[in-house]
Amino acid sequence: MKILRTVAELRAWRRGLPAGETVGFVPTMGALHEGHLSLVALSRAQTTRTVMSIFVNPTQFGPKEDFSRYPRPVEQDLELAGTAKVDAVFLPEVAEIYPAGASTFVVEEEVSLPLCGEFRPGHFRGVATVVLKLFNLVEPTRAYFGQKDAQQLAVIERMVRDLHVPVVIVRGETLRERDGLAMSSRNRYLSADDRERAALIFRSLKAAADLFAAGERDVTRLTQAGRSILEAESAFRIQYWEIRNLASLQSIDVVPESGALIAVAAYLGPDSQPTRLIDNWILKD
Repeated sequence: MKILRTVAELRAWRRGLPAGETVGFVPTMGALHEGHLSLVALSRAQTTRTVMSIFVNPTQFGPKEDFSRYPRPVEQDLELAGTAKVDAVFLPEVAEIYPAGASTFVVEEEVSLPLCGEFRPGHFRGVATVVLKLFNLVEPTRAYFGQKDAQQLAVIERMVRDLHVPVVIVRGETLRERDGLAMSSRNRYLSADDRERAALIFRSLKAAADLFAAGERDVTRLTQAGRSILEAESAFRIQYWEIRNLASLQSIDVVPESGALIAVAAYLGPDSQPTRLIDNWILKD
């Protein structure tokens, strides 16, 4: 496995690949878990080379968010990447991605606005910018993202479409712990008690999904069925629990035949340093 730390090293490695090679790309912020490794497995099954990036991107964190304490177990991550048979890991410093005086950013102006976009101004500008930079450097055939970050996926897919980026975006399913909690690098922040409570997020999604499966299509009733489960646990501070149009993420009153997305964001933990957890579920016949 090659470890590439500079733009020059990455480009030289990419140029050195034989003609006809297909490249799968798994962008991460490290603190790897089985969800990341499942994307590597998808890439290895569908392409001839797999590149992973490990980069905690400062521009997608707000001033009061967890950039400084975001987990960075680099040696462990490299060991996991090697075991998963990643061909190359791009492990740059911030200055490699954002040269001094960098002033160019990518802004998507529809699907980035609601949900997380409402509460984390500038977040998706940072996401879209770093992903486009990485696409330009890696030049992947396919890029792999987890469904857990549904709005991020929507932003990236819109960016790729609108800017004619020559890459296929592949969605990997959300991997979950035994109690249903979506795997996330931030789960390690949780205390033992909060880790147990966190499973209620999945139960809230499942309650609405079960009601939908029974024939309910009214968004207000579906929302109440799910949201009430989190509201009953005082440790949660719900940021949003909403059902949105699957493609545009706009508000809807009734789930259409094309389906809808349940999206949840909630905080657990002490007020001084709470953990923000997100999850989602696709409602579709």
